[in-house]
Amino acid sequence: MEERCKACGLCIHFCPKKVLDLSNKRNKQGYKVIYPKYPERCNICGICYLMCPDVVFIMDKKDES
Repeated sequence: MEERCKACGLCIHFCPKKVLDLSNKRNKQGYKVIYPKYPERCNICGICYLMCPDVVFIMDKKDES
């Protein structure tokens, strides 16, 4: 999925918990990829999923039982 990222930054900008950031790693297209800088803050709200024009994110509901 990193290969589809074009580093537009929409997911970073709109994340209410400020989970995401740009890494120094680049994909094959030369774009810096997004990574979860603070994964413990994520509450799976789905805003990154909704904002991403390149469908980089996958919604993954965790079993909370």
